Amino acid sequence: MDNLQSDLTANIKKKKIKLNFTEGKYATGRRKKSIAKVWVKKGSGNIFVNGMKMNEYFKRPVHQIIVTRPLEVSKSLSSYDVKCSVKGGGLSGQAGAIIHGLSRALVSFDHNLKKDLKKEKLTTRDSRVVERKKYGHRKARRSFQFSKR
Repeated sequence: MDNLQSDLTANIKKKKIKLNFTEGKYATGRRKKSIAKVWVKKGSGNIFVNGMKMNEYFKRPVHQIIVTRPLEVSKSLSSYDVKCSVKGGGLSGQAGAIIHGLSRALVSFDHNLKKDLKKEKLTTRDSRVVERKKYGHRKARRSFQFSKR
């Protein structure tokens, strides 16, 4: 059991990729409970999330499409390298946080892209969060079954 666990951690450590983004632009993106730190620089279109390639981190094609959306809208899919560090929340929230951060970083790189990204509502923070559960209720709005008699 211990050997298997150590092999898995060694495998994960091998996949981590070190990148130099000193001349790139930085932005922070947020969605639900997720926070993404995004660095963008001129390059060949590689996207790395938490040290792994994007398609290794986000297995579902929907998340992969969502993450690349700001680059597709700005027609610069193969002209920027992206490095993201994301934590908190689930995969959908993390993908949303990366979109927000990537859009902001692209705008800081080239102000001409702001009009297109804003029209697609990619630069705006999506402030929707889960509504809290109330006392006397089953969930946020769902009540217990009411019996008159």
